[in-house]
Amino acid sequence: MQKQTIVIDPVTRIEGHAKITIDIDESGKVEDAKIHVTQYRGFEKFCEGRMYTEMPALTARTCGICPVSHVVSATKAIDEILDVTPPKAGLNIRKIVNLAQILQSHTLNFYHLSCPDFIYGFDAPKEDRNIFKMMQTHPQMAKDGINLRAFGQKIIESLAGKRIHPTGLIPGGAAHKIEQSQKDEILEQVPTMLKIAQDALEFFRDNLHRFQEEIDYLGSYPSLFMAISNEERTLEHYDGKLLFMDSEGNILKDNIEPRDYKEFIGEAVEKFSYLKSPYYKPLGYPNGMYRVGALARLNIAKSCGTPVADKELIKFKALNGGKPVLNTFYYHYARLIEMIYAIEKIEELLKSDDTMSDNIKSTSTISYERGVGCSEAPRGTLFHEYHVTKDGIITGVNLIIATGNNNLAMNAGVKQVAQRFVDAKNITDGALNRVEAVIRCFDPCLSCSTHALGIISSKVEIRDHNKKIIKVIQRS
Repeated sequence: MQKQTIVIDPVTRIEGHAKITIDIDESGKVEDAKIHVTQYRGFEKFCEGRMYTEMPALTARTCGICPVSHVVSATKAIDEILDVTPPKAGLNIRKIVNLAQILQSHTLNFYHLSCPDFIYGFDAPKEDRNIFKMMQTHPQMAKDGINLRAFGQKIIESLAGKRIHPTGLIPGGAAHKIEQSQKDEILEQVPTMLKIAQDALEFFRDNLHRFQEEIDYLGSYPSLFMAISNEERTLEHYDGKLLFMDSEGNILKDNIEPRDYKEFIGEAVEKFSYLKSPYYKPLGYPNGMYRVGALARLNIAKSCGTPVADKELIKFKALNGGKPVLNTFYYHYARLIEMIYAIEKIEELLKSDDTMSDNIKSTSTISYERGVGCSEAPRGTLFHEYHVTKDGIITGVNLIIATGNNNLAMNAGVKQVAQRFVDAKNITDGALNRVEAVIRCFDPCLSCSTHALGIISSKVEIRDHNKKIIKVIQRS
């Protein structure tokens, strides 16, 4: 048997564009597998020369799914440049909008992208594995997903101006206070939305017995975990310091100021992908592989800090006897708990007197020429680093997107799944779907995560009217 390569192109039911290659050796065994991010976005470069005040609006455009996350990290970076601390009301508005972003993004992944596998099975005909089939066979569940996502999006629109690329979160705090009518409208929907999220978690847990092999082999391996953490180790998405934990639950390093992230995080670039590969520097590349996102956040947190989510976290941590949960498949489980937490925390923040204050923003002038903003996006820890002149002109930008933090782990996952499920003598659609499914576990957001160094490789094919290639122009 000759060596061969199986190509899955495109990877389906994800945000952005990617392909997977699976290398088969002479004996018919999977030798290697990789995910290739095939699109390129140059936000770090074309932000140079712009005014620092433009950065929240510019960087929000890196993504239509999680723009709030970029706005939050951007405003936090500028807060640091201005040396301002937003007032409590401004901070709480940011937190509520960020939680609404996490809720709507997690809902999209669970209901629209991943649920078809849970309902029909990974070996179901590919024409059945989609939201449209769900609308026929499980109409209430499909409707629940639409309503829950709309709840998150409407909060963003109400408190931050627009559902996509919102303008209401600004350096120093927020642009507008919360009106009583906005508060009442959101709180009125909380019980219904919380019930939907709890039903989704119950559905998922009730069906886990059907997917034991996927649980065991869709990216189940030891790795480090990183997230923002506070002193109490309650679930945190906005403010705190960085923490690295190993696969046994030992704290490798905590209390890392986000501005010092480069001391602990290196950024490698591979030729096969435009997505860079961050790693934990003390262990080197690629041994310093770590995971971020919902799974990492729940592994690191000792509690959620809200009643319903805390009960669910106890069950989650029991999956591995109190040690970190290593199964990538359980990202879905972790996201469902975070959905419950987000709804509870939004309610809690809205009921706080501090949130309704008229004092929502602080103002200042440039104090520092470097600022780092760090927050927890739906997919994990997000870094924005800006360098500015004294006049406020951006001279340098570095972004580490949440999905990039997971790049090494995603590649480890596709290799493990391919070696378990792909048989070169009998390649089935179900096996290839499982290879894609491990990527969906991470819920990658590829359009905003891509980054390359050096010259961009490109190839242009010129074809005649019969689609025959008559000329190739290539740069590498």
